[in-house]
Amino acid sequence: MAKLGSGVVLAVVLAVVATLSGAGVNPVDHDQGLGERESAEAAEHEEFGEGEEEEEEEGEAGPAGADDWFATQRLYPFPSLNISALQAGARASAAGIAAAPGIQAAWLQLGPANIGGRVTDLVAHPTQTNTVFAAAATGGVWRSTDAGATFTRAWNPALTPSVGALAITGTGVLYAGTGEANPGGGSVTFPGAGVFRSTDNGANWQALGLTGTDRIGRIAVDPGNANRLFVAAAGNLFVPGGERGLYRTTDGGSTWQLVLPGANGTTGAVDVAVNPSNPNRVYAVMWDHHRQPNGRVYGGTGSGLYRSNDGGTTWTRLAGGLPAAGANLGRMGVAVSRSNPNRLYAIASDTSGDFVGFWTSTNGGDTWTRLTNTSLVSSAQSTFGWWFGRIWVDPANERHVFAAGVNMVESTDAGANWRRSSGFHADQHAMAWDPLTANRVYLGNDGGVYRSASNGSLTATWTKSTNQAHLQFYTVAVSKQDTSRISGGLQDNGSVRSWGGGNWNSILGGDGLMNLIDPTNQNKVYACSQNGSCSRSTNGGDTMTGFGATTSERRNWLTPVVFDPSNPAVMYYGGNRLNRSTNSATSWTAISPDLSHGPGGVDGFPFGTITAIAAARTSPATIYAGTDDGRLWITRNTGGTWTEITAGLPTRWINRVAVDPTDANLAYVAVSGFRNGDPAAHVFRTTNGGTSWQDISGNLPDAPVNDLVLDPRDRTRLYAASDVGVFLTTDTGATWTAAGTGLPLVPVSDLEATDTGTATVLTAATYGLGMYRLG
Repeated sequence: MAKLGSGVVLAVVLAVVATLSGAGVNPVDHDQGLGERESAEAAEHEEFGEGEEEEEEEGEAGPAGADDWFATQRLYPFPSLNISALQAGARASAAGIAAAPGIQAAWLQLGPANIGGRVTDLVAHPTQTNTVFAAAATGGVWRSTDAGATFTRAWNPALTPSVGALAITGTGVLYAGTGEANPGGGSVTFPGAGVFRSTDNGANWQALGLTGTDRIGRIAVDPGNANRLFVAAAGNLFVPGGERGLYRTTDGGSTWQLVLPGANGTTGAVDVAVNPSNPNRVYAVMWDHHRQPNGRVYGGTGSGLYRSNDGGTTWTRLAGGLPAAGANLGRMGVAVSRSNPNRLYAIASDTSGDFVGFWTSTNGGDTWTRLTNTSLVSSAQSTFGWWFGRIWVDPANERHVFAAGVNMVESTDAGANWRRSSGFHADQHAMAWDPLTANRVYLGNDGGVYRSASNGSLTATWTKSTNQAHLQFYTVAVSKQDTSRISGGLQDNGSVRSWGGGNWNSILGGDGLMNLIDPTNQNKVYACSQNGSCSRSTNGGDTMTGFGATTSERRNWLTPVVFDPSNPAVMYYGGNRLNRSTNSATSWTAISPDLSHGPGGVDGFPFGTITAIAAARTSPATIYAGTDDGRLWITRNTGGTWTEITAGLPTRWINRVAVDPTDANLAYVAVSGFRNGDPAAHVFRTTNGGTSWQDISGNLPDAPVNDLVLDPRDRTRLYAASDVGVFLTTDTGATWTAAGTGLPLVPVSDLEATDTGTATVLTAATYGLGMYRLG
């Protein structure tokens, strides 16, 4: 076992302090770097509500930060995993695990319903007034029958939760393409399972195949033949080949034909549009892109816009002023005007995500004019145009056009001039006109669904929908004094709380990450945004003050912060060094050297940071710390010396350490990733402080385990929260059973077990369906 002494710690810390002048994370400065959204939210703590004005800007990392965090921990150390196949196996395995005896109670959805998470597509029903459907990134399909005022889930709870595209026929047959093609925000590691159809407004769904397509960007229905559809399949982001390209069915999905394959193994289709007057004229966007844990290449020679004049049988790559094929051409988007199908619009970004241009055609795509007054369009793409690539045209006015971006941008003169949105959430992904109500338009973004009664005008009022409980939570915290007081960190929606305003409301901006509530004083709350920018409050989150400076060169997207279980005034914060506070985060002292393999980790990834911390209740000087590059350490003298206890564990991202409350040597470790043919498991147990480890994964599905929690009333009961549910063992891992019933298939990213005095209550933070509770 490797050991690091206090002299090494002191020397390194002094060097860091000298070099960085005591550098730590300053939440105020960090917020300024992350844009308008975070500083505004952090300052005002506004309640999320209908009709709110919340101008938001994407953070400096944009959607890439969450993407990097999710992808790296699930891939490491196998850079080319077929996550789609592995997830499918894990889902099937989870479905076969029975509920635990004595825990037959059903999980209860807690919301929040008033905030709203990422929406990837929208369609309005063509014959049923006020009915609209929304696709949630990892939350399935949702239906509203009151013009978007409220939504309810209309998706089979056993189906994959990731939905990327919707389409509806003239008679109301609904199609859903699973797997989000937008490669960011954490969705890349939750692939889909093909195309599904519903003939009863989402009450029931039928699988139609294309199960290996992984990610579907768009579905288009022939307006003259409802049995002919086109599906733009982006394909596996991590493994070349497989099912990708543009697919066509002429029998309503019973059979499929690949009509436009990619030029190479990394090119798939991401957008498709059909000429409404001449359905044999079809336009398809091909996108050459792939992802590795240590980098993304979101462009290539296979990218471009194609046209078919014979219903998809043959295709021609369009030029006439559009970008030529090349290694630096990234994602494009296309839209066809319904009122004049010869009018088209196209947008493009480069491989890195920077804006390339916006074009219009008035002759069906034969020639194109590049528009020049596009500064607002360009700025809306920020540096991640690959996150958007969508255009919409007013069905009644060919010159009224919208382009997606961080902000929505609108032109009423065919792109000659533009105006930008204000008054709703950042990151626009979906738009739909109501065919039965004039001037009613729906919009979907990372904050949910909004409705316009003014034909989508960005200068008019928009109303935000409610009952949108498709939230992506990273973390959960529950008050020990009052279990109705819950806080949590949300993807792109900050840190929120259940108290202090009737509805859930914000306490800190940015991407919401670590959240804590002091177990002895529920008014002392803590919340973090990305990369360890953390704040504290002594009044329940009404006002927040930044942590004192911490010492680390690197901090993870989700920087762990934990209490000492015997004294919550003592806290631990993990960058690449472990920091300790004895005064509730007012000041910090580094008590370890770099516990990782160093910057860049091993072979270029992961990040070289601490990802798991646990202090022992019976021995406060005993602390465990794990890293994203698979190292685990223990100190028995509050950081004076550190001993590496990695031997016997797989080289994978360490997600969580749980220490038995009665024995500092008895601990459990959860690792992320997939086995990929490796016999290494997901959950391990030590009875000797890490000298040796026992695999206790038993029959757990082969999926990342995100949290381990010991029952506070019975330490023989161990819960595991994974990408495919929550499981319980009462026999030290020999067998695992499903904890409770009725939890939909959704990643569970964090779990809290709270002793109410008479029972244990479990609260689960899901990455797609908000909070759930059992007990």
